[in-house]
Amino acid sequence: MKLENKIAVVTGGGSGIGAGLCRGFAAEGAHVAVTDMDLKAAEKVVEEILAAGGKASAWVMNVCDSKQVDEVAKNIAETLGRIDIWVNNAGVSYITPFLECTDELWNKTIAVNLTGAFNGCRAALKQMCDQGSGNIINMASQSGKQGNAQYAAYCASKFGIIGLTQSLAVEFAPQGIRVNALCPGVVMTPLWKDMLGDYAKKRNLKDEEVIPYMESKIPLGRLATESDVSAAAVFLAGDGASYLTGQSINISGGTIMR
Repeated sequence: MKLENKIAVVTGGGSGIGAGLCRGFAAEGAHVAVTDMDLKAAEKVVEEILAAGGKASAWVMNVCDSKQVDEVAKNIAETLGRIDIWVNNAGVSYITPFLECTDELWNKTIAVNLTGAFNGCRAALKQMCDQGSGNIINMASQSGKQGNAQYAAYCASKFGIIGLTQSLAVEFAPQGIRVNALCPGVVMTPLWKDMLGDYAKKRNLKDEEVIPYMESKIPLGRLATESDVSAAAVFLAGDGASYLTGQSINISGGTIMR
């Protein structure tokens, strides 16, 4: 197993990509701390992992609350012994014309996606610096490498995550800590399903035309899956990626190549 005896923390682990990451890490032998604002959702993922013979525990955490993030990180390290892997996955996403983007929508997007990642990185690094080792994975997006209309707040937050990743990778490499980012294309999670109508309106499509339209734009001809993302995360978290830091790896089926 690639992650045997590792302790992995995943934010937003109660659903979507986050839940997929938790399952993927657990399948490779990690004990996964599934964190989410929704404790019941986190506990459901933990139950699935335990039923499959893996190791996991559930924790309540709001990534926007820096004090709570620090406290949970400290509690996880004390309870499980250390933190080897920390994934900043929690996020929100909205499609809206820029001139209709309210202060509230902008601030929430930046608070959850970018400041939440900042809070998570800082909390993880406080534990990892004492260990002299660690691995942080930040969930960016293909929209962190190429802007898209009606997606300004989300793109800004994800571009910011890539900058944060690169900065921390340089600063903490001497302490034996690697920091990388993943940049998925569209994964049809509940988050994306909630945006289908807005995307259809943006492209002047019917709802049922959205997925075929998206797939037609991807060289490999399909959307990304949770498994695609978790496989890449497992690789980054493992010893096989020991010389990778500061990287932003595309999982976009060829849509983004830079």
